[in-house]
Amino acid sequence: MAYAVVRVRGSVGVRGDIADTMKMLRLHRVNHCVIIPDTEHYTGMIKKVKDYVTYGEIDKDTLVALILKRGRLPGNKRLSEELVKELTELPVEELAEKVIAGEIKIKDTPIKPVFRLHPPRKGYDRAGVKKGFSIGGALGYRSGKINDLLNKMM
Repeated sequence: MAYAVVRVRGSVGVRGDIADTMKMLRLHRVNHCVIIPDTEHYTGMIKKVKDYVTYGEIDKDTLVALILKRGRLPGNKRLSEELVKELTELPVEELAEKVIAGEIKIKDTPIKPVFRLHPPRKGYDRAGVKKGFSIGGALGYRSGKINDLLNKMM
């Protein structure tokens, strides 16, 4: 299983240890997204930054769309299905399955590990970006609903 982590809040007033953890996760700006495996170390990092990000389990279809629409190569070159197959020697669907299963990390492929997204169409949910997802806001764990958010942001 893999998590999609999206930075929701900015950098003003962030404690130093949380800022360092964001840097380690490569979440330097708002609306940046990373795909990380479900390991003990990454889980601890997510818990540390939970008040600044939203996260959940990503599914295969959303990851394929994310790679094709927002994935980039060094030099900000766009990706296509043929280019992904040529560089990774795997079709996009198979690459997505292996990333979700934890066999391959995005950072081990030629694809940039950070996906730069748009703000969500029609905004976040009703309570804004300072409240948790469980009470209608944008922050914290949102399980499978992260896929809906990512589709709004692509």
